Amino acid sequence: MVFKHTIFAGFVALLAVSGPIHAENHVGAETVVATVNGTDITLGHMIVLKQRLPQQYQSLPNETLFDGILDQLVQQTILGSEQTELSLGSQVALENEERSLRAAEVIRGIADEVTTDEAIQAAYDERFGDTVPEPEFNASHILVENQEDAVAIIEQLDGGADFASLAQEKSTGPSGPNGGQLGWFGKGAMVPAFEEAVIAMEPGAHSMVPVQTQFGFHVIRLNETRDKTAPTLDQVRGELVEQVQRAAIEAHVATLQESAEITRSSIEDIDPALLNDLSLLGE
Repeated sequence: MVFKHTIFAGFVALLAVSGPIHAENHVGAETVVATVNGTDITLGHMIVLKQRLPQQYQSLPNETLFDGILDQLVQQTILGSEQTELSLGSQVALENEERSLRAAEVIRGIADEVTTDEAIQAAYDERFGDTVPEPEFNASHILVENQEDAVAIIEQLDGGADFASLAQEKSTGPSGPNGGQLGWFGKGAMVPAFEEAVIAMEPGAHSMVPVQTQFGFHVIRLNETRDKTAPTLDQVRGELVEQVQRAAIEAHVATLQESAEITRSSIEDIDPALLNDLSLLGE
């Protein structure tokens, strides 16, 4: 918001008594809703201001907001008419805002133009078309400090002991309280010795000998395996849309920069700390 919250709060009190506004036919953004000393305030001005209200006001009914927003614009117009010249800070702020708005318009146009079903499908095919299913493993383990303890646990499992209960009782690893569950993981996620043991196992089996790693001695149970396949297009549509739009925008900017005359002044003598010096703007 350009105005401080105290100004906005000044008209919020009117919202409670504001009655419903009945829309007329054939109104548009250019429809004049008020005139202040010859300056028109349009429905478009109101729409833009509503989008910039603090979040706590966005949820109020439009019927309630209408008069409050109009009062805000009337107040701004009256007060603004007393200031014939803007400060340097306000002038450059407006220039930056205009740059931002113009750039946003171009970006929206590019994004709308390139976001087609064909472009999204092509991006999906390029990214996932050659995806080869990769195995994933769901395993549990019991981690102990020495080989003798690991052998004893294997003997208990061979005798019918419950793996999860043993993990909760004996494992020194962080997964112990959870029954040793490690969840799903793919190749490369575990240290080599652990991974090799898992790959060699059948689902439902536990390791017959302790597996030693730098963390200690493991007794492993392979719970399940599955093939990780490419996601469906719908699952990744959002990121593909972003990818297509970003590539198009970056390409357009690069083309414009190649043909633009850009001269950068020497900045060696400018202290970067001056970015914090508001006094340069007369503030």
